[in-house]
Amino acid sequence: MKKNTIFCSLLLGASLFAACNNPSSEQRTATTKEDTGKALRPPAYPLITHDPYLSVWSFGDTLNIQQTKHWTGIDQPLYALAKVDGEVYQLAGKSLSVIEDVVPTAQKKPYTVRYSYEKPAAGWETTGFADQSWKQGAAPFGDNSGDNPMKPASLYDKEIWYRREFDFDGQNKDNLKLLISHDDAVEVFLNGELLYKDDNFILDYAQKPIPANVLKALKQGKNVLAVHCRNDRGGAFIDVGLVNEKRLLEARPAQQQSVKLTATQTAYHFAAGAVNIDLTFTSPLLMDQLEVLARPASYVTFNVRPSDGKSHDVKVWFALSGTLSTDKPNQEVKASHEQANGQVVLAVGTKSQQVLGKKGDNVRIDWGKAYLAAEAGETTQGILGRVQDMANTINDKGNVSTESVDGAAADMLIGVQMDLGKVADATNKHVIVAYDDEYAIQYFGKNLRAWWRRDGKTTALDMLKLAENDYSQLMAACNKFDETLATDAKQAGGEKYAQLCELAYRQSIAAHKVVANTNGELLFFSKENFSNGSIGTVDITYPSAPLYLLYNTELAKGLLRFIFEYSESGRWTKPFPSHDVGTYPLANGQTYGEDMPVEEAGNMLTVTAAIAVRDGKADFAEQHWETLTTWTNYLKKEGFDPANQLCTDDFAGHLARNANLSIKAIMGIAAYAKLAEMLHKDQEAKENFALARDLAKKWMELAADGDHYALAFGQADTWSQKYNLIWDKLLKLNIFPKEVVDKELAYYKGKQQAYGLPLDSRKTYTKSDWILWTATLGSDADFQTFVDPVWKYANETADRIPLSDWHETTDGKSVGFRARAVVGGYFIKLLDKTMNK
Repeated sequence: MKKNTIFCSLLLGASLFAACNNPSSEQRTATTKEDTGKALRPPAYPLITHDPYLSVWSFGDTLNIQQTKHWTGIDQPLYALAKVDGEVYQLAGKSLSVIEDVVPTAQKKPYTVRYSYEKPAAGWETTGFADQSWKQGAAPFGDNSGDNPMKPASLYDKEIWYRREFDFDGQNKDNLKLLISHDDAVEVFLNGELLYKDDNFILDYAQKPIPANVLKALKQGKNVLAVHCRNDRGGAFIDVGLVNEKRLLEARPAQQQSVKLTATQTAYHFAAGAVNIDLTFTSPLLMDQLEVLARPASYVTFNVRPSDGKSHDVKVWFALSGTLSTDKPNQEVKASHEQANGQVVLAVGTKSQQVLGKKGDNVRIDWGKAYLAAEAGETTQGILGRVQDMANTINDKGNVSTESVDGAAADMLIGVQMDLGKVADATNKHVIVAYDDEYAIQYFGKNLRAWWRRDGKTTALDMLKLAENDYSQLMAACNKFDETLATDAKQAGGEKYAQLCELAYRQSIAAHKVVANTNGELLFFSKENFSNGSIGTVDITYPSAPLYLLYNTELAKGLLRFIFEYSESGRWTKPFPSHDVGTYPLANGQTYGEDMPVEEAGNMLTVTAAIAVRDGKADFAEQHWETLTTWTNYLKKEGFDPANQLCTDDFAGHLARNANLSIKAIMGIAAYAKLAEMLHKDQEAKENFALARDLAKKWMELAADGDHYALAFGQADTWSQKYNLIWDKLLKLNIFPKEVVDKELAYYKGKQQAYGLPLDSRKTYTKSDWILWTATLGSDADFQTFVDPVWKYANETADRIPLSDWHETTDGKSVGFRARAVVGGYFIKLLDKTMNK
């Protein structure tokens, strides 16, 4: 999973890693007692996590040496600071600064350059090269493919060289950075010295450091940026400039002493002068409290206490960037104070407000508003304005509290100042970070509101007030749930397994959106994050389902309802389920270009049966019995020996006679039999159970390959993980003899690599969710054998991004994907322990 855009996502991910995610020596050594030994060092830490648009992470170990980011890797800064006895300390985010253009990119307006489509003579990149014969035109250059961050002023197809002269005043030379967007391979020279080279691409603009030898070549007066860009595949685009980061506030980084991640919280412990400060980010995603889980409001708590037994003057600030409400950092936003009862409330949103105006993968929301709220009081003040205004406030150079202000998102902040006065004992303060998207999903032409405001009357201020009222009980509930999850997971699969579950919990939920359909039923839409951007993908639902089957089957039903509705409405007329219902957030019908007939039919049947078993009744299945029967009949006809078609592991390409896909079809038929049995359709149950068992025997004959079973029927000396067998165990179907699992697991143990079991014999990469499913097939000892390398991957991967579920087993590097819902599949072992008590 996924898709025909995977190459683009893969390369984009690689370029983003290079841009901002490779850990510095400080990051690599910032681990603490809680991060070493058996404690997992997450690839990235979730901070504010609710849905695919409201999802802010720390991409390293240390919170105060880099900006926080949206899961896609784009900066969405959160700032936390404290002033202790007059000294300012940075807790979260980098020190307040502004980015100034030195050589502007075309984001603001085009610029004129000399360019050539033909390879120039040697020395074309140097200052003395004669380029008078080159064409003259406006940058940026590109094509009209629609993949680029902005429209090109001039077109190019395969390859372009261009030269841009600029004047430099010689000031702040050491703080210069390259600002670039390129598609695809690029070389950039400054006065003949190679400044930057990348064979991949960056669709969004990224800052790149300038090597010391290149800075030496920069001179006061005339200089030349020379650029060569090559379009190797897909779209074409190139734009470069130089920027300078100007610091506005001198704040000392507080000493981060530890960080601890639990299911719903990420807690940092700092020493700031003579006080200790715990900064805790809590997203109360409690599945037994659906109204709370669907409420897009997180808490950030400051716990301040002296470390020397004395009292100290303390102020704290928390602020968020206007970019939390935009897709691009240069979009215009308006920030304002909101009239609220008993709370200080600030909001920021785009001036354009094109509701549901964008769809796609690597995009962020730019409608609705981001909110910051705190309990009102004499010592609490709302701050909004430009970054400079925030810095002035902290420096006691003026207070900013106007009714509203507008400007470019990256330069705008909304913040709260809380004066704690003389702190002698432990003191707590908290703020709420929230988002109101007004309308969340378009569903077959109708704009649907988020679940929390489905009545059309509840406002953002109502939601913030509820969140404030619930703070104490929700913090207690989160603490209790986190402890219970960790204990249960440890008992089910060991300490390392428990830590993987803690890491996966918020990530999986936050890759979904909870909305209400027109008749008030819950729809739980997934987004294929960094995969292809599809909404409601069935083969995302299938691997993520264990988490929701375990904790709340209403959410599991919400993953299926729209697929049933799509078929039963007559919009989807094929005898198997659709792959998706659109591209997020527009659910107007399948947009993926190819069906997965056996895959999706088996998925829907199996998850529906699992819901029935967990509920102890099959009423949900009964509502859709005719549709389930149609899909089962398709599997009977086409599923056992599948044609050359895609399965959920479609990144590996088409495969005919796929043995694991055949198991899925058999499990689908058996799942239908289980449902028939629960609905007292005894003859249908008997016939389909008999058929499934007969097909299992035939499968064993066709897939036999000596001491294991093959990747595909008739392909000797191949193998694959047969993770689809897990439902035979969970649903107690008893379709396959135990010898099948025993033989496969014994064989897999000889195929293990340092960072996990490969997916199959074709490549050394793997899917970590499938490893957990495969591991759960065996004994507890078998489980440890297969889960430990997955923990090792998560703990050691150099890719500091929200967890990737597709990685190389040889070196632990991400191959693609990040922040996806499928890690909900990690909870398969816990589900197994629950269903097989």
